[in-house]
Amino acid sequence: MSRTPIALILLAAGQGSRMNSDRPKVLHEIGAGPLAVHALRAATALEPDKTVVVTGHGAEQVEKSLSKHYDDLEFTRQTEQNGTAHAVDQARAALSGFEGDALVLYGDTPFVSAETLESMAEAREDADVVVLGFNAKDAGRYGRLITNGPSLERIVEAKDATPEELAVTLCNSGVIMCRAQTMFELIADVTNDNASEEYYLTDIIGLARARGLSAAAVTCDEAETLGINTRHELAAAESAFQARKRAEALEDGVSLEHPDSTFFAFDTVVGRDAVVGPNVVFGPDVTVESGAHIKAFSHLEGCHVARDAVVGPFARLRPGAELQEGAKVGNFVEIKNATLAEGAKVNHLSYVGDAHIGERANIGAGTITCNYDGVFKHRTTIGADAFIGSNTLLIAPVDVGAEAMTGSGTVVTEDVPDGDLALSRVRQTNKIGFARKLMQILRAKKMKKDA
Repeated sequence: MSRTPIALILLAAGQGSRMNSDRPKVLHEIGAGPLAVHALRAATALEPDKTVVVTGHGAEQVEKSLSKHYDDLEFTRQTEQNGTAHAVDQARAALSGFEGDALVLYGDTPFVSAETLESMAEAREDADVVVLGFNAKDAGRYGRLITNGPSLERIVEAKDATPEELAVTLCNSGVIMCRAQTMFELIADVTNDNASEEYYLTDIIGLARARGLSAAAVTCDEAETLGINTRHELAAAESAFQARKRAEALEDGVSLEHPDSTFFAFDTVVGRDAVVGPNVVFGPDVTVESGAHIKAFSHLEGCHVARDAVVGPFARLRPGAELQEGAKVGNFVEIKNATLAEGAKVNHLSYVGDAHIGERANIGAGTITCNYDGVFKHRTTIGADAFIGSNTLLIAPVDVGAEAMTGSGTVVTEDVPDGDLALSRVRQTNKIGFARKLMQILRAKKMKKDA
């Protein structure tokens, strides 16, 4: 059975002055992801055919940021802020001739779930216009959904409502779905004859009913409709997001040793039977496979940790880090754009960047891959079963062969063939009694200076 094509219209033009920020409101983050990305992620369940983002304040920033997450977005700009109907109308040209439904979402409303949006799509099979509503504990400033049995008659903004209408607790989220061309036809008749002198998208419900079209409301939990307008609301939303992600992880069979101190990103994936220690922070684009162990105070971003690998404590995995099965990264180790093959170990106080570490290789404490010359990055390759002595400096580009070794304190500037031992230390000389004499001279100088 063929489905109705769907176009998303994401409204992301607002300034968000109450955030007291130079950053566009929709780019403030929850779970290390912009608010607008959260809104778009839920809608991917509907497999939209087109996505139009309406930008305004900080348009270039918003467009650049969202394009990093999605490569199929179309952007249109709202140069004047004249209300939600005016904002949606900016997508008219982009959706000219589109034969399908349009779903209006908001870039500052990040928690509407995929299941809720799917319910709206199902309701569209029986109603011409579908609105997402919620029963508010404190209806306050929200627009009210005025119903007559199963039929939605109109939406009334709080500032325009009568006392009887204000008593209604079924409130409007602003999320609306109907045939795209019908939406634009209705918007053309919207006026700004209201207390704010703005063009309300919600007015299309009354206009639709006047034309004999049907309208219905789908309800969801109030928490899904949370809009972010202030720093306090952003902080509360972050807490709610983390609580939900922690609960999901525990339900999925992940062991969180101290759940309240674990912080997830919006796209974190952690497999069953993985163990996550206290004070672990996941940045964006992290996958941890089943059975891996992420120990306390580790920070992971843009990396993949395979089954039975161990990370930390106090480790940092940066973008491009790839740990294969059974690899180990220990305390105060940083890995960036590097692969640790199966069973490889980097256990102490080391930096490994732009490198490939072979199977079962052991990297000694204090080892550094010197990958940057001030302009270009260079790569280091270490073969299987190699042993890199403590405090080795690997001056990239350089290759250390399989089963090769470096002595502690070695500076490696040339390739080391398979099975060879590389040494580049200056021969040690002991000066008899010189340490005592030197200290006596230095102390005498200090006493003279202090006198």
